[in-house]
Amino acid sequence: MRVPILKGKNIVLRPLRLSDAPAFCRWFKNSEVTRFLKRYEDPPTLQEERKYIQEQNRKRDNAQWIIMTTDGAMIGTVGLTIYPVHRRAVYGIFIGDPRYWGQGLGTEAGRLAVAFAFRRLRLHRIELRVYAYNIRGMKSYKKIGFRTEGRLRDHLYRDGTYHDEIVMGILRSEFRNL
Repeated sequence: MRVPILKGKNIVLRPLRLSDAPAFCRWFKNSEVTRFLKRYEDPPTLQEERKYIQEQNRKRDNAQWIIMTTDGAMIGTVGLTIYPVHRRAVYGIFIGDPRYWGQGLGTEAGRLAVAFAFRRLRLHRIELRVYAYNIRGMKSYKKIGFRTEGRLRDHLYRDGTYHDEIVMGILRSEFRNL
């Protein structure tokens, strides 16, 4: 899929580039960041991260962006894995630089990605999963309009403890009403 540039008030979303790989590697070395992610238990090598970016950019039913501040700082990523037959997508986001946490930038990025999915791609539904201890993430998702749909009890074992995983979703009709 050709992923467009999306502009908000405080951020710009642009397609992934191979030159983004070092930032991903840096972000994934930070355990504060990775405790909220499924993808990595161990930080990727630069080669692995470049391969991942190439794979993401080749996928036809995938839209993934780098989140940049308007002054050019690369702070994270947001993406959609799209299932066109079902007119739905799975949403994912992370702010890799903790200095930008709690400023509403992830929520703004999420609104841009969700609006793209509903308005341009004409999807019907977007869903996500979030660990129950990711309170900041859940607050952001609720601001975008996601609703809690279920709980997978003791779904994740991390740091010697089981944690629930929350399933959230939003329908196009709900997004229009925000």
